[in-house]
Amino acid sequence: MTFGFVHLERDGVGVIIDARGTGLPCVLHWGAATGPLPDADAEALARAVSRQTPPGTLDAAWQVSLSPQESDGWTGRPGMQLRAAGIVHHPRWLLADIESSGDRAVFRARDAASGLLLAIEIAIESGGVVWVRHVLRHEGGVDAAPVDVDWLEAALPVPTTTDTLLTFDGRWTREKRPVVTAMPAGATVRQSRRGRPGHDSPVAAIAGIGAPRWDAGQLWGVHLAWSSDLTTRIDRVTDAVTLVGAGELLRPGEIRLGPGDEYAAPRAAFVHSAAGLDGFADRVHTWMRARPQHPASPRPLVLNTWEAVYFDHDPARLAALAERAAEVGIERFVLDDGWFQGRRDDTTSLGDWVVDRTVWPDGLGPLAAHVHRLGMQFGLWFEPEMVSLDSDAARAHPDWLLHDPAHLDHDPSLSWRGQYVMDLADPGAFAHVLGQIDALVAELGIDFIKWDHNRDLVESVHAGRPGGHAQMTAVYRLMAELKRRHPALEIESCSSGGARTDLGILDVTDRVWASDSNDPVERQDIQRWTGLLLPPELVGAHVGPTTSHSSGRTTDLSYRMATSVMGSAGFEWDIMSCDADETATITRFAALYKELRGIVHTGRVVHPELRDPAWRVTGYLADAAAVFVVATAASLEDARAERLRLPGLDCDRRYRVRVRDEIGAAKYGWTAPEWFTAGEIELPGALLTDVGLQLPTLWPVQAFVLHLEAA
Repeated sequence: MTFGFVHLERDGVGVIIDARGTGLPCVLHWGAATGPLPDADAEALARAVSRQTPPGTLDAAWQVSLSPQESDGWTGRPGMQLRAAGIVHHPRWLLADIESSGDRAVFRARDAASGLLLAIEIAIESGGVVWVRHVLRHEGGVDAAPVDVDWLEAALPVPTTTDTLLTFDGRWTREKRPVVTAMPAGATVRQSRRGRPGHDSPVAAIAGIGAPRWDAGQLWGVHLAWSSDLTTRIDRVTDAVTLVGAGELLRPGEIRLGPGDEYAAPRAAFVHSAAGLDGFADRVHTWMRARPQHPASPRPLVLNTWEAVYFDHDPARLAALAERAAEVGIERFVLDDGWFQGRRDDTTSLGDWVVDRTVWPDGLGPLAAHVHRLGMQFGLWFEPEMVSLDSDAARAHPDWLLHDPAHLDHDPSLSWRGQYVMDLADPGAFAHVLGQIDALVAELGIDFIKWDHNRDLVESVHAGRPGGHAQMTAVYRLMAELKRRHPALEIESCSSGGARTDLGILDVTDRVWASDSNDPVERQDIQRWTGLLLPPELVGAHVGPTTSHSSGRTTDLSYRMATSVMGSAGFEWDIMSCDADETATITRFAALYKELRGIVHTGRVVHPELRDPAWRVTGYLADAAAVFVVATAASLEDARAERLRLPGLDCDRRYRVRVRDEIGAAKYGWTAPEWFTAGEIELPGALLTDVGLQLPTLWPVQAFVLHLEAA
């Protein structure tokens, strides 16, 4: 059977695939849409980008396939590695079927020697995001040998002219640190082996031409929608195209396919932008917002109790805190860690999701009802994937721990923060956790779960084999089942802050906690780079105390609030301790957030480029309005600051520009332009975009909010 060319296009992105051979197809083009492609032009394109004319170094002049192998003459990292009887198996894929529409295609191929069927789906979805997924199924007879999957990764070609690579690194309270390097030579991988992507996750691999910029430049990147161990890969070999790709990191023996078994690899998102990092983010945000489960209601202003009371739970004090929260305009009240039996510190009781009656003699029902009567949603903290050895669950079921039982009793290194991992792939453990959480959600009318995950996974063992894959898929099932039973329930992904903020976890959650740092200077960059994938309405951004618990830095309330406006806003603060002026400012901030969130949470995000690295400017563009948060992270280089040009405005409209100083005024030095001190100006969009506004000489760590409305 012979096939031809497959041309997929949507939202300005195109993929052209050559499926004329008998083996796996190859991608001739992924990038900007090309428009209609007659067969004659497709054949000419194949000749135009062909590798060589045989005979040459290789007898067969093959392009790199959708899953490149050594048999393709490929010298980079193979797209998959399989083993049969412990020996590497080299499949010979025979293309059997193609299912294709205008923006989606599925290619199915068989390997006769192993009985494997490989299905590769390529779909261009909303925003022009290209999703690639591999499914490997063992279709051999009952006596066929099992096949181990060492890895199965998605990869697409990028131009060899790409010369820079953007990935990420970080640590707790300083996630999403960008790392820009020259394109590495050879086959290069970045991996996470933490059982979660981690604070130091590569996040994505983005190949570019020249240094990455927000406002311009050609980029091709990949992100794996998977919330556990992963590999990102770059293949820059000298005798073939350059590839970017990603896949799940599997331990040896973790995935073994017998007859009838199937392994569905996590989906990889491939994003092309001809408009720099802002264009990259816009494509992903468009895709995220088009999902049927994307939050449609206004994102509520939150108060989380952790930094207000920690483990010191007193029903009367928390009821009073809820009353103060309602008075200032809070819409969601979240009770954090410390409510369940025996939980007076972080060394005990995980896995026993039963209310501690010694602290809450009447249970949590009265507090939940009180919060609801005050007009707020009620949220509760859980860490469902973890268990303490000092818990009824662990004492009754030591077999529920996701650790090697041969080492558990005498190896304290398996503990992390005094806690262990609950093996949710075990049906009994899954039912226990689901049952306890489900009962509380139903009893209390819980609207929101803060779902924490405070440790890496070490030597995960399930049923005698590596257990990371089974654990992660069980977590997805647990979250999905809770939401199926309680359709209005929202879940936040928190993992010691921002260690699990990928697109995979957001299939089953509604928000992420970007970082445990509430230091607004750190948060400016954490939120900026988290926003490369996630739109601001999904990123928790709270106002912390005057002095940050994570850095010791003291900052102005106006700066903390301006930073919080940039996401899904809230408070991690004992607002009962605030004086009258602070309380009044909090009340004004609540009103301002509610006024502006319709713009911030639906608008296109932009980052105007400024020369001085001290500036941080982020804009949110709606149809006839915009919000720009202007901040400094350090002292400015010049006595007279730069002009701020506001991109993306309608040049045919006039805009009223206001400094929204309800949160307090930014402090500045000797230079402050008239428009800024007056607090308002009206100008045509063309002048705001092309000429701009003279910025004041802000002091370090100061910020203000600009609100633009079409006149």
